[in-house]
This record gives sequence, C-alpha cells and structure tokens, in this order.
Amino acid sequence: MSQKETPLFTSLLKHAEKNPIQFHIPGHKKGSGIDPEFREFIGDNALSIDLINIGPLDDLHSPKGIIKQAQELAAEAFGADHTFFSVQGTSGAIMTMIMTVCGPGDKIIVPRNVHKSIMSAIVFSGAIPIFIHPEIDKKLGISHGISTDSVEKALEQHPDAKGLLVINPTYFGFAADLKKIVEIAHSYDVPVLVDEAHGVHIHFHEDLPLSAMQAGADMAATSVHKLGGSMTQSSILNVKEGLVSSKRVQSIISMLTTTSTSYLLLASLDTARRRLSIEGREIIDRTIKLAKWIRGQVNDIEHLYCPGEDLLGTNATYDFDPTKVLISIKDLNITGYEVEKWLREKYNIEVELSDLYNILCIITPGDTQKEAEILVQALRELSKEFHHLAEKVHAEVMLPDIPLLALTPRDAFYADTEVVPVEESEGRIIAEFVMVYPPGIPIFIPGEIITEENLVYIKTNMEAGLPVQGPEDDEMKSFRVIKEHKAIR
Repeated sequence: MSQKETPLFTSLLKHAEKNPIQFHIPGHKKGSGIDPEFREFIGDNALSIDLINIGPLDDLHSPKGIIKQAQELAAEAFGADHTFFSVQGTSGAIMTMIMTVCGPGDKIIVPRNVHKSIMSAIVFSGAIPIFIHPEIDKKLGISHGISTDSVEKALEQHPDAKGLLVINPTYFGFAADLKKIVEIAHSYDVPVLVDEAHGVHIHFHEDLPLSAMQAGADMAATSVHKLGGSMTQSSILNVKEGLVSSKRVQSIISMLTTTSTSYLLLASLDTARRRLSIEGREIIDRTIKLAKWIRGQVNDIEHLYCPGEDLLGTNATYDFDPTKVLISIKDLNITGYEVEKWLREKYNIEVELSDLYNILCIITPGDTQKEAEILVQALRELSKEFHHLAEKVHAEVMLPDIPLLALTPRDAFYADTEVVPVEESEGRIIAEFVMVYPPGIPIFIPGEIITEENLVYIKTNMEAGLPVQGPEDDEMKSFRVIKEHKAIR
C-alpha cells in the first residue's frame, strides 16, 4: 500500500455514506440521539464515524482488516516492525511496554524523572525500579536525560534487568545519546523501552534527534496527538522484533484497552501518519525555523533566557529539539506559574507548562508567525513590567535530592497503611504518589522515605500556586504512609 492511502479513514467514510440502520452502540445513532447543542457544535460528519468494532470496521483487539492495514502503514512510516494504535494515550502504550517485559520481582532500570504512567506500570507489574539519576541543570531547575556512563554502570550492577527505559527527548527537548545507550543495553541482551511522548516528529527531519526506531530501540511509546496532528488521547506503540515479542505486546495492550475503541481517534492516527510520511519534513522544517526565530527574539529580551544548542555537549544533552521553547524567568524574581497567569490574563496566551522557574511553549505545525509575534511581544512587556523586581533579587534554584526507596512501589501501594499529618510524616515510608502535573514527574513514589527537603519542595510549589497532586488528601495536609507496628512489651 502507498503512504498516500488511509485504509481506516477511507473505509469509515464509505461506511458512513451507506447510512446503515444501526441497532448497535453508540446509542446516539449518528447524532440523532445526542444533545442538540452538542450535535450542532460537533457536526454530523464527526458523529457519523463515531462507531464501534462491527464486522466491516475491524477490531483493534484482533486486527485483520482496515486497522491492520493502517497499523502496517504506520510501521513502515516509523521504521518499526510492528505498530500498535493506542486509544489510551501514550500512558497506555507506556504501561504496555513495561508490562510486556516485567513481572513481579523483575528489575527495570529507569530515570527518576519519569512520567507517572511509568511508575503506575511498575506498581501494576510488581517490578523493582532501579533508578538512574538524570543530569540536573541547576541553572534552569530541570532534569535532562541520562548519560551513557550511568547506563553502563547500572547494567554492570544489574545485568539481570528485564528492561531499560529512556526518555527521548525529554519534556524540555533535550536528548541523550540514544544510539549508544541502545548499543550498551543490547550488549547485555536488555531491551530498550523509549518514552517518546514528546518526539513523534523527530523521525521525520534529519536536523532533529534520532527517533527510537532510528536508534535501534526495541519499543517506543509515541504521542502522535502531542505534536503529530492526531486527536487528543491517540498514540502509537512502535516495536522491533528480537528481544521483544509482538504477540506478547498485542496481548498486553489488549488487556489495558477499552473494548469500545474510538474510531474518531483511530482515524485521526491514520490521517496523521499519512501527513507525516508525505509532508512531514516540509512542515516540520517550517516549525523548526519558527521556533528558532522565537528563541532568538526571547534571548534578546532582558532578564529572559531561552536555552538551546548552547547546552549541548554532555552525555545527557547530546542533542536538542528546538520546537520545545523553554523560557527561564527566574531572573525576574517571579514564578513560572505567575507568568502563566499573567500571559493568560493579559494576552489570552496558554502555555504548555509552568514551574517555579520556567514556562514551556510547544511550537508545532499548527503555529504561524502571527502567534509567534504575539508571544514575543507579550514577553517583552512581561520583562518591562517586572524589571523592578529583577534588580532586587536573583533567584536561587532549588532541586531536592531523590528519596531512598525502602519498599517496592507495589508492596508499598498495597501495604497496611495509615494517614498521618504532613508535619509528622518525615522519615515515614509513603504509600501514594505526590507530583507536580504537568509534567507528572513524581516528587514521591510509593515505597520512598519522606524527607524534610522534599516536604519543603512540595510546600514551595504549593505556595507558588503550582498543581501538586496525587495524594488522597487533595488539600495536602496529610499523607498515607506504611503503618508502623510498635514493639510488644
């Protein structure tokens, strides 16, 4: 088949044209049974292909027809042996990767700055995480990738690991030497699993970091919806045969996936693949140029700093994706969260992420010079408005150390627990997640020992207005911890 074809989307259109009488779900029956206001806004075209896995439309759980064809075209486009569509987002694809290679008691080597879905999969599988410290950028207050040296050391100490997980690229656009990491892991016969949530586009332009499949990785969970033009919640899982069985992957992803799979999401994956494979280089080239223009403009604004190629040169910052425009605002002596609110109220601009020291703007093929100029103008005004603060105080970046893991995440999650006030929790073993979302990187995971340093970090984030979440107590006044039994006298 040609990359110009969309077997799934085209078949859906033909099915809708037939206008069959539907005695099956969804109950809105092509929109006639749905709320009229919602129908008018969404449109009859979308509702006509909001269908279910009836015979002519194949089944994502056991694809043999149009879904199989669409996935085969995606595998060809991404350089994979097999591609699986995910309607559970990249989180579902990540969980599939980990549960494919890990069972109870198995070791998996992971960076500590991983997304919560990775830690959730470790809880579900019963695996034991072997953490690698990512490289910390104290100037920006962010984590980068993992170094080849740390990977080598981890595998020397744990050659029985069932998998190595790598983030490529990071949320902030920096990539480690993935090809070298894959070579090291494969020398131990350890499969490499890649969280490629923010890298769907890198496969289609030679000036961007190597994609997971280009680097020889065994599996990669890739968010097509984030930067590739499909609908929210639609992602893919790319697989290379060898150290991983595609049949095992199909079994696991089916266990984790709803049986009521959305054909709107599946069709958007089919068409996004077509555009990326045919026009990808051209549209991504325009996006790169626009992002580089923004970066240059921002770096001419007093008190602001937009990192890029100037940070390259270490094992953990081997390459860089310029479409991630990270803007350090700490020299203005205000938080990223305050900047996010200011941009929303003053310019109707929404950013991807804010933290204590930065904001992150994602530049995609959906952006134009018009939006870029509005952003730059807003940032110029921001610098002027808060200039008086920048002259008084220079902010110091605070990054807490990684807590010690005392129990496996699964054992801690399912242990006998009790709830204690936060001020009495230091030294206890936590039984729940605590994270700032986005990006969803945990401050604590189940099984770690609560430290004063991390409690201060949580308090600082909350006082800045950042979205700390995870615990059962959403007011963050108490934590669920492992119950401690007092000695019998």
